[in-house]
Parts: sequence; C-alpha cells; structure tokens
Amino acid sequence: MLARTARRGLRSDTIPSGGGAMAALIECIPNVSEGRRADVVTALAEAAVKAGPGVVLLDRTSDADHNRSVFTFLGEGEALVSAMAGLVGAALAAIDLRTHKGAHPRLGAVDVIPFVPVRGATSADCVALAKTLGKTLADRYGLPVYLYEDAASHPERQNLANIRKGEFEGLAAKMADPAWAPDFGPRTPHVSGGATVVGARAPLVAYNINLGTADLAIAERIAKAVRHLSGGYRFVKAMGVKLDARGQVQVSINMTNFEKTPLHRVFETVRSEAERHGVAVVGSEIVGLVPLAALLSAASHYLRLEADPGPQVLENKLLERLS
Repeated sequence: MLARTARRGLRSDTIPSGGGAMAALIECIPNVSEGRRADVVTALAEAAVKAGPGVVLLDRTSDADHNRSVFTFLGEGEALVSAMAGLVGAALAAIDLRTHKGAHPRLGAVDVIPFVPVRGATSADCVALAKTLGKTLADRYGLPVYLYEDAASHPERQNLANIRKGEFEGLAAKMADPAWAPDFGPRTPHVSGGATVVGARAPLVAYNINLGTADLAIAERIAKAVRHLSGGYRFVKAMGVKLDARGQVQVSINMTNFEKTPLHRVFETVRSEAERHGVAVVGSEIVGLVPLAALLSAASHYLRLEADPGPQVLENKLLERLS
C-alpha cells in the first residue's frame, strides 16, 4: 500500500524466453523502505537486474510520505532469486531503519518480497522460490526471514500484518517470543535491516483513495469500514495514511481478490463513508501494475456496459494475432 509519485523501468528488448520453450514466468514485487533518495532507489533496481540474468524491471513506484518504493520484476525462478538477493544486499548497505521515518508500517529495509505466478508457473513453484530465497538471505546476510501467505509455515503468519505488527522498533522483543522465531536466520534482528518477509501469493491490486482533508482519524474510520478484519469486504486490507506533502489523508488499500471484491465497489463505499464526514474523494491511484480485468470491471460498471468488454479491447486482439 503506497502512494505513487514516481515510476520508471529499466529498458529491456526481450521478455525471458526460457531458451525457446515457453518460459515459466513469475512476477516478484519487493517493497523497500526507501522512497526519498532517488539515487538509492535506482541503485537497488540496477543491483537486482545485474544479479539476475534475464530479469526485467517492469515498474518502479516511490513515495516520499510513505518513504517506500515498490518494484515489479519479471523473470524465471532461479534468476529472480539471484536478483532479489542482489537487491537485498544493496538495500542493507544503503538503508538504516534506526533512522528511517515514514508513514508506511515496515519491518525491514527490504520489507516484503512476494512471488506471483504469471505464465506457466504455479503457486507451489512460487512457494519453493520463497523458501529458497529465505534461506539464501539468512545464510548470506545473517538476515531473519519470515514466510507469509501461501508459503507461511504457521496459519498466523499467512497475514502480513500479523508478522509486521510492532514494526522494526518492536522486532527484538517480538523475536524473543519462541512463537515468533523466524523461519530462516538468527533469532535477533539485523542491526540496521530488521527482518524480511518473503512469500507467494495471487495477484493483488494496490489501490489508494485520497481524501480532501488532513484529518487522519477520518481516513482511519473509513479504512476500518472497508477492511475485512474489522467487518468490511472479505478481500480488502486497508489503513489510513497521512500525506504530509499534499496536506491530505489517504485510505491505502490492498485488494487481494479483485474478482470477488471489485475496485468500483470499494471506491463507492469509501466515497459514501467520506460523504458522511463531509469530505470529498479528490482522487485515487493504482500502485505498480494491475491486471487489465480489474480495470475493465470498473469500466463496465460505470459505463453500464451490457457485455464483457474484454473481447472488444484492441490491444487484446493484437496480442492474440501476434502470439
């Protein structure tokens, strides 16, 4: 969950091809606790691409208020593990959570690294990669690593928020509890890098809705109304965030199944709740990349389309003819 202020990719002329056969393509979306130093963010992206042959950077989004960056990489399994190990090494050298401040909750310099199957790959493949990466990071950097979502070793670790609770500042005390021993690595935090959470999950949409007020309490009440844990929508995680640079607040949302809980339904609920407080929605934004189907669903709703618009998308037809 992150507000977008910058987006850049590293150019690549090809998508990994797997040596002529259809490659098992996997998406990897590391969230890094740095969104203010553009040179550092650029160096992290370059470190990943350099360490993982064939890995492509599809998207990069940074936010100064959150002090966080989200990268989207695409590649094949072993190369992605190498790329993420390179990125983590660069991040540990450049980011010190003892002095880090930002609106977004964080546990580590590299906070979370999910693997997502894209083409020719399964959730089980991504779980195996998460475990391989977790062991690699622990062995190479002495970094505690927790597994989450489909890779979780315990039911209470499926939800990222449970692992992140207490954040970096409370991590040492949390890890002293045997129930919160990491899946890989030492039982104490990395002195400046904390811990990293690695996992496998389905695609999600990071979707933020900005409000025309600076009152954080309003955003927090609206987030509570829509998130599943407090009685809202089943596939929604949400929190209120203050955007100091804009003088606004934000309902920052992760939608973990946009097919069962579509974007337009959440948007309308947030807008309705905001109106109760005399506040307007001034904009919304998507962080990182989003499946086309999520946007078509919203377009179909607001345009009152009578048929599925997917077959009428020009780019879809072109891809069909070219594939």
